[in-house]
Amino acid sequence: MAVRGALDIDTAPRLREAMHGALDRGRCRIVVDLGDVEFCDSVGLGTFAYSHNRCVADGGYLRLAAPSPFLAGLLETVGLTGRIPVHATVSDALASAPGG
Repeated sequence: MAVRGALDIDTAPRLREAMHGALDRGRCRIVVDLGDVEFCDSVGLGTFAYSHNRCVADGGYLRLAAPSPFLAGLLETVGLTGRIPVHATVSDALASAPGG
């Protein structure tokens, strides 16, 4: 999945719905391309945490790819990088081992 622009209280619900749709169709291995994300608030971060938990519960994973330096720092600061694998590129995320 690719996200563009702001991931905030107005847009995060659409991402959550897209992830739920994928999970409901049995797709529990999700990579989110963050390369074009300009802003992310706590609702967006919460969407990542919730979706990660659901992916893992369904036997899969959530991986984040290509965050900007700001977003990578934000993910680190709030502690999500300890739970959700973050990769420099989408290709790296797709090629990494299932555990991370």
